Amino acid sequence: MTAGSPGAPRLLEIDGLVTHFPLPRGTFGARRKVVRAVDGVSFAVEAGEMVALVGESGSGKTTTAQSVLRMVEPTAGTIRFRGQDITALGRRPLKPVRRRMQVVYQDPYESLDPRFRIGRSVAEPLAVHGVGTRAERRDVVLRALERAGLTPAEMFADRYPHELSGGQRQRAAIAAALVLGPDLLIADEPVSMLDVSVRAGVLAVFDELRRSGLGILMITHDLSTAVHHADRIAVMYLGRIVEEGPAAEVVRNPAHPYTRALVAAVPRVGHAGRPIEIRPGEPPDPAAVPDGCRFHPRCPIAVEECARVDPALLPAAGPASHRAACPITRQEDT
Repeated sequence: MTAGSPGAPRLLEIDGLVTHFPLPRGTFGARRKVVRAVDGVSFAVEAGEMVALVGESGSGKTTTAQSVLRMVEPTAGTIRFRGQDITALGRRPLKPVRRRMQVVYQDPYESLDPRFRIGRSVAEPLAVHGVGTRAERRDVVLRALERAGLTPAEMFADRYPHELSGGQRQRAAIAAALVLGPDLLIADEPVSMLDVSVRAGVLAVFDELRRSGLGILMITHDLSTAVHHADRIAVMYLGRIVEEGPAAEVVRNPAHPYTRALVAAVPRVGHAGRPIEIRPGEPPDPAAVPDGCRFHPRCPIAVEECARVDPALLPAAGPASHRAACPITRQEDT
């Protein structure tokens, strides 16, 4: 991992991020409900670091990423990029910032226009930002394709998306995210739609990009992918981060019951935490978040206090950078 310069601002710093979505008002004057998709999230990404945001569907991972990119307007909180507060930037001043923050989506076929050859699709961000001449753009596109592992680049640039395999299409989508020379790459479930046989190759591309100094925020539900490729893991549940720390430490010594359940569900990952099973049932409705710890209705070790107290992220056993939002497991550790 390439560490940032001492004293330099962090690449990305999120503080108290909140993103709520009001629902249509019910009939007969019913109180208007709000979906609390992201509800007080704080984390940071350094240059040359991969942070994995992990959790089941509906936990708020993708909405967090969209809020960071300002594709969705946050309700509250602060987003800093290289020390600059971009939370309330208008459309025009935000454009050059967005050039330095790019995204790779889950479905590579949806990311590429089927009418265009790969070279044109990859060059599109350069055209939008008015970068270079056509010849100069072609050179940048070929370098980006090579960097994403599509070689010889000239051959792939002249193909259409349907002529590529799923892994090749995702590499082309990565190339499109790289042409503007970003500092931060947000990868939203980038390998979940790929065959197992090609996932390793695509993930190797992200590893190489991180080693070159690119900061990466990876959204994933796959804990095994996170522990093998990320530097740090942040576990989300119902709009909150419930555990955060070094990837290996979080998986080997999970401190939150929810994280323990995720780890126990992945038999390939060795860990020291005791196996734990979530109580039957679906996660609570984000428009009706329970009082206290939002995991307590599904937690097998919950006590009366858990229904009253919403725990903060506090140091867990092990490295000081490992934190969890569960007073019960903290008491077990002591």
